[in-house]
Amino acid sequence: MSRKFETEAIRTQTERTQFLEHSTPMYLTSSFVFEDAEDMRASFAEEKDRNIYSRYSNPNSNEFIAKVCKMEGAEAGFAFASGMAAVYSTFAALLESGDHIISSKSVFGSTHSLFTQFFPKWNIATDYFDVDELDGIEALIQPNTKILYAESPTNPGVDVLDLEALGAIAKKYNLIFIIDNCFASPYLQQPIKFGANLVIHSGTKLMDGQGRVLAGITVGDGALVDKIYRFARITGPALSPFNAWVLSKSLETLALRVDRHCENALQLATFLESHPKVSWVKYPFLKSHPNYEVAKRQMKAGGCVVAFEVNGGLEAGRNFFDAIQLLSLSANLGDSRSIVTHPASTTHSKLSSEERLAVGITDGTVRVSVGLEHIDDIIADIQQALER
Repeated sequence: MSRKFETEAIRTQTERTQFLEHSTPMYLTSSFVFEDAEDMRASFAEEKDRNIYSRYSNPNSNEFIAKVCKMEGAEAGFAFASGMAAVYSTFAALLESGDHIISSKSVFGSTHSLFTQFFPKWNIATDYFDVDELDGIEALIQPNTKILYAESPTNPGVDVLDLEALGAIAKKYNLIFIIDNCFASPYLQQPIKFGANLVIHSGTKLMDGQGRVLAGITVGDGALVDKIYRFARITGPALSPFNAWVLSKSLETLALRVDRHCENALQLATFLESHPKVSWVKYPFLKSHPNYEVAKRQMKAGGCVVAFEVNGGLEAGRNFFDAIQLLSLSANLGDSRSIVTHPASTTHSKLSSEERLAVGITDGTVRVSVGLEHIDDIIADIQQALER
């Protein structure tokens, strides 16, 4: 029987123990025991599908993975200790020396560092395409191109990419199409529907939703996930059972939380559009967003992140940042508490102005992860900071 998103998020659970618990318990164990020599032999030979060691699998991790797979429409998945562990392990498991990646210019800073600082050491090259120029992707494809990668919406510029168009290119050239779906969450967007082979999330963000635990997950095509699993099983970036338990519980309220995040974010974005000290605002469900129609086609709502530019450049951005009173100054997002970031002076300060502009970050750009506080209080704090 087909069940709705919210129902799967709540009712997908591990099998109950002899105690008939209503809520899944924590399985805080490093390892599992075997009935006899034959049971242990067959388990290590993978003739049995069972838990052996929590670096490989654990009932809590299994439940979290099962929920995300159902949400994303994926065949299989593996859960990691952080979002970047998921990104790195996914690429490392699938790439070989001499391979080539094509990526959107607008990617998370640590992902960009992987592409530019570490992968070249292993003779893995990356070329970038502009988020507004998907027509240029095919010119970048080489005989050794293996992966097409993007975020949508992007971090921190909140650009929206046409996933269906990207999926068509990947299929035409037999590329592995990977999407970081962190900003949208599986509630708002399922990239596999548009041709993605793999979907990556930082569970640290909207999935947890309260800034408590680090986590990452990759889900998608079963054969590709098997390669990722075998890499991760050896290298050891597995999610802890406790964090998996927290996340599985968090997913039960994902839809409710994200609905409120999106409602608040749209109201804040609308307010900012008319403010005289704001040059521009980017939010996927604002009609002024360059890819508003694409966002409406592939997303349920616009997400929790609003980007805007404060008039006056770098110093104005810093002054706005310092004037914030209620909202949190942090680099996280997707939290129940609203968070403000000024990328040019913090997360992206090591880049030149030209490098920041290439990924849509001006000196006055501010990113707000809109939380679950009352919208009147969120707007009031932003307003007083702009006025000061």
